[in-house]
Amino acid sequence: METIVLDIGETLVRDDRHWSSWANWLGVPPHTLSALVGAAVAQGREAADALRVLRPDMDVEEAYRARAAAGRGEHLDESDLYQDVRPALGELRAAGIRVVVAGNGTVRAGELLRGLDLPADLVVTSDEWGARKPDPEFFARVAEVAGAAPEATLYVGDHPAEDLFPAVAAGMRTAHLRRGPYGHWWAEHPDVVETADFRIDALTELVGLALPAAPTGDEEARAARPRTLRAVR
Repeated sequence: METIVLDIGETLVRDDRHWSSWANWLGVPPHTLSALVGAAVAQGREAADALRVLRPDMDVEEAYRARAAAGRGEHLDESDLYQDVRPALGELRAAGIRVVVAGNGTVRAGELLRGLDLPADLVVTSDEWGARKPDPEFFARVAEVAGAAPEATLYVGDHPAEDLFPAVAAGMRTAHLRRGPYGHWWAEHPDVVETADFRIDALTELVGLALPAAPTGDEEARAARPRTLRAVR
């Protein structure tokens, strides 16, 4: 593996603050919104649908701008990172692996992430690219910045439909991370088990995956199988 590309939300960054801030803005208890997010995840829907359950007529983008104008916009600091982020990214770079952070997010989120000075070669968000996962254009951009062939690029994320399946469609290797609502709920789904090259519980496992090793018979057989795409429902 020459390049590892990582998703942002619930891969590097905990979404706790994100949903708590929305709950406060809407005037509902955080656990109420969390429960609705969980329901959306279990149904294979966008987590943002939880906001529309509470406010059916709400324009989420407009509400985001209103929050920012009121001084309650996005915030991100070291406490929002999962504890394995810095050790894992640091070890990968020390091993000579190119590390790219690329996931769905606003321009502001990109600025905040780069302000944390992560051990990464590039940090970029979907709004900065003008293409949002699972749009193939997003993964075309990933391929451009990876600096490696698709088969030597590993995309890591928690969301099957937004991370795993479109990355496979782009010819990349994939690691499904059991983290966050999507990562846990869909971890044992047959389509995820069949499609992901690797399934991991922590980012620190990536170092062992990235370094060359002699393939086992099972791995050779898996690599030889046709890779089909599925939609988790």
